[in-house]
Amino acid sequence: MSVTRAIGIANAAIILIAVVALIVMSGSGPAEQSPEAATAGQSASKPPPNAPPAVPPAVPPTGGPSGPLASEPPPVVATPDFARQVKANEAGLIPVIMYHRIVRKRVASIDRTPAQLRKELVRLAKSGYVPITARDFAAGRIRVPAGKFPVVLTFDDGHETHFRLGPDGQPKKDTAVAIIHEVAAEYPSFRPVATFWVNQQPFGLREREKQAEAVKWLHERGHEVANHTWGHPNLRVLPAKKVREHIVRLERMLAKLGVPPSRTLALPYGNLPRKKKTARKGEWDGTRFSFDGVFLAGAEPSLSPFSKDYDPGAIQRIQSNGKKGECRKWCSQYWLEWLDKRPGWRYVSDGDPERVSVPRKLRGNINPKRRAQVNAY
Repeated sequence: MSVTRAIGIANAAIILIAVVALIVMSGSGPAEQSPEAATAGQSASKPPPNAPPAVPPAVPPTGGPSGPLASEPPPVVATPDFARQVKANEAGLIPVIMYHRIVRKRVASIDRTPAQLRKELVRLAKSGYVPITARDFAAGRIRVPAGKFPVVLTFDDGHETHFRLGPDGQPKKDTAVAIIHEVAAEYPSFRPVATFWVNQQPFGLREREKQAEAVKWLHERGHEVANHTWGHPNLRVLPAKKVREHIVRLERMLAKLGVPPSRTLALPYGNLPRKKKTARKGEWDGTRFSFDGVFLAGAEPSLSPFSKDYDPGAIQRIQSNGKKGECRKWCSQYWLEWLDKRPGWRYVSDGDPERVSVPRKLRGNINPKRRAQVNAY
């Protein structure tokens, strides 16, 4: 199963048009109630009626590079018989879902409402999906319970509707982070982690102190904050030096805010530079960068990072959306339904981080570098 390159390019063009329309329209459309207004007057010591459960405090970040691993399952030792029992298929497809603004009233087609985001996350939780960060996905650290399916939740542009802290120190109502943690509280197997790819003003915050507070809060709870370039340019039209500058300037800012070097990059508009490798690894003004994964704005689930055909320099994503217009075949509702109907195509974890378990007929699909880890049944 493969979607043609032409479809991928067309989808990226659609996203570019939608983003441009959003920029033009956002300044002239009707005023929306801001997250700040929605929580104004709430006491920091007394939650309002029917308040969502508080987000658990951070735990010491003693785990992997993406933050604490406290919510990850204890590993198992997967034998061939065990892998067969849980129907493990670690050569399967993984949905990497792309979100932009989360707003009460949609302006651009790529916007989602809080209700739409919550509905999609509940659907994922009920279906057995467990979130991991893009960083862990690209590094092949897919620590998901046996028989469950990884999903990567990604948010582009660092919009204020993704994350803001209220006066009580909790994520503000109807922000993406608040919704993720609310769903996780209702469905404990749904790990509350996501990747936030930001530009020069993370979450719309101008003050460096507030920016640092935000990214620290996210990192300490296992979320990933990483590189979406400094100014969100179309990298395809820039000379290589300018591409590297936009990447490095954002990396330097994140370092000042106290987060680890980015191991993933989301391409603005999904457009690779003319020289593809320019976005993956390089140097500008004495500062070097190197990414395990570079993510497109594509139109299909990603191959497993263990697959021999997996390309870490052009990782596919799925736009979160329904099945209307251009999304009738290429967005999240379509693909989640597609995978439900074809479970043999989906990545199913064996619960063992040291092995790559697959049906015997698929062992040839695994990257030869992983051959020593293959557990075929």
